[in-house]
Amino acid sequence: MACTTILVGKNASYDGSTMIARNDDSGSGHFTPKKMVVVSPEEQPKKYKSVLSHVEIELPDNPMRYTAMPNAVKGEGIWAASGVNEAHVAMTATETITSNPRVLGADPLVVYQPAEEGKEEIAGGIGEEDIVYIVLPYIRSAREGVQRLGSLLEKYGTYEMNGIAFQDVNEIWWLETIGGHHWIARKVPDDVYVVMPNQLGIDKFDLEDALSEQKDYMCSKDMREFIEKYHLDLSLDGVLNPRDAFGSHDDADHVYNTPRAWFMERYLNPHTKVWDGETADYTPCSDDLPWCMVPEKKVTVEDVKYVLSSHYQGTPYDPYASYGDKSLRGAYRSIGINRNDFLSVIQMRPDLEQNYNTIEWVAFASNAFNVLVPFYADVEEVPEYLSNTTGQVSTDNFYWTSRMIAAMADASYRKSVFHIERYQEYVMSKGHEVINRYDALLEKETDKSKQMELKKKANQEIADMLKKKALDTLDKVLFELSDQMKNAYSRSDA
Repeated sequence: MACTTILVGKNASYDGSTMIARNDDSGSGHFTPKKMVVVSPEEQPKKYKSVLSHVEIELPDNPMRYTAMPNAVKGEGIWAASGVNEAHVAMTATETITSNPRVLGADPLVVYQPAEEGKEEIAGGIGEEDIVYIVLPYIRSAREGVQRLGSLLEKYGTYEMNGIAFQDVNEIWWLETIGGHHWIARKVPDDVYVVMPNQLGIDKFDLEDALSEQKDYMCSKDMREFIEKYHLDLSLDGVLNPRDAFGSHDDADHVYNTPRAWFMERYLNPHTKVWDGETADYTPCSDDLPWCMVPEKKVTVEDVKYVLSSHYQGTPYDPYASYGDKSLRGAYRSIGINRNDFLSVIQMRPDLEQNYNTIEWVAFASNAFNVLVPFYADVEEVPEYLSNTTGQVSTDNFYWTSRMIAAMADASYRKSVFHIERYQEYVMSKGHEVINRYDALLEKETDKSKQMELKKKANQEIADMLKKKALDTLDKVLFELSDQMKNAYSRSDA
């Protein structure tokens, strides 16, 4: 899957929160309808079987409740994608990443082999379809998430290269798979943000720490031997750079991946480096863009939404631009594209009681035209407007309404963009307002069951507001697009 991730350490965020965020994008040629749900412990099986790879995994007996963003249409598995469990640990999986033939030849991916020509079926490894479902209900810290997933990868392997974020109120960890069974993970420093397009990203790794104290790094137990046996370390000074050792530097990266990292860092650190022109420190084609940077100012939820909605605004590469060299428009793959299925931003606020400190911000469809909406994550159910997505187009749910708004606004961009701007500002402002109001009520209430009712009420109030504003915006962009029909005529009937 094509996705984009940004992670924000607690000292780099505006309110001390840890934040993890990811666009989940469909592959080319289709959209995948998504919904937001709560999965209760009784819905977790004791044995899991992957739809795609047919791998079977015994699961622990003590699952926790968690939110998820699964596919709305059955057929290819659960694809739980992103969520928060009742221990207030979050994860998002996955960011599809790249590798190179040396790694894939040394530790081949574990690919499903169907039964044929008298041979028995051979199950594949785990993948994006499975990871949240088999990990999130069983972990009580971000570090535990890395450890559980790492052990599963070593035992069952994977059929694809993936990057996975784990989060609690204190830490964020980022794990990257290396070939079929190997992996590395790094704790995100508290004062930085991390940007991840679809390529292996970690550019610094302390193998000594990973194989001993594991203070800031973790990896497969045999990583040192694996690197040495297959001559994967390409450094001249003996300082391991995982991106060089395990990643890719293909021409396709310079169109599809590195430009996205360039834009995000250019936006959050506009003066730290030179990003444009002949003397630029970094360009959209730079293979050495930093995995993490200390931002020039503290990062907000609105900043995260902006960069994950990017279509290269303010650059010659904006496909909607009315200025500059036309040949450069759309030269690079945007972050906010037509195939965005959802965006999840998980914000864990350290200054509030755990029962209500975690907010899951959600958006559906193309990020250039959608809205990001906050909901309390520690809940027993999700408002119907987010959970009732079907395979059929409908204005009764947030997913399809967002998809229609995006398609119509794109086709009538000049006329509709101001409707989108007003829609986005209104919904995010009202979202903040409602959360602030209910935070104050929750602070005064000590009864846990009454707190749960307050969170449910807040989420429903936000969903009701959202539905009303989304339908109003759909009405406006439908008019703008209809007014541009080729059979339009200005003279009214008389």
